[in-house]
Amino acid sequence: MKDYFQIGKIINTHGLKGHVKVMPLTNDNKRYEELKKVHLEGTDKELEIEKVWYNKGFVMLKFKGYDNIDDVISFKDKFILIHKSDAVQLPEDSYFIHDIIGLEVYTVNDIKLGKITNVLQPGANDVYVVKNEKKEYLIPAVKDIVKKIDLSEKKIIIEPIEGLIE
Repeated sequence: MKDYFQIGKIINTHGLKGHVKVMPLTNDNKRYEELKKVHLEGTDKELEIEKVWYNKGFVMLKFKGYDNIDDVISFKDKFILIHKSDAVQLPEDSYFIHDIIGLEVYTVNDIKLGKITNVLQPGANDVYVVKNEKKEYLIPAVKDIVKKIDLSEKKIIIEPIEGLIE
């Protein structure tokens, strides 16, 4: 499923008529309204979305042909996937988290810091978690620090401020 990525996780069923409660993994929950079909992690199932609505920050979905709680109970704790061709177009200098994880991080002086293992989203800006064999760094994803992201070379160049990587 290399050409697919996660946009949500089914965390529970909802009611008795085959609805599921989804924790969205996207910045735009309304995105689900544009989707016709999704895939279910760990299966070869392609599910057609019949209905989308929202409840307390969660996305509620009804899949066509799944009309009973017994039809969807096995979907619990599975990720909802979409094909990369169904991904939204991002603005320039914006990236999907799954594209950032795994990139090697270097300083402008060509010192290798490690690999991005996670992207935290605490508020104002993302924070890249960079690990090597000995250390872990938290790098704010801001233009003053992140100078270049090159997905083709799988590399990020940063200009750390004083004290950031000591």
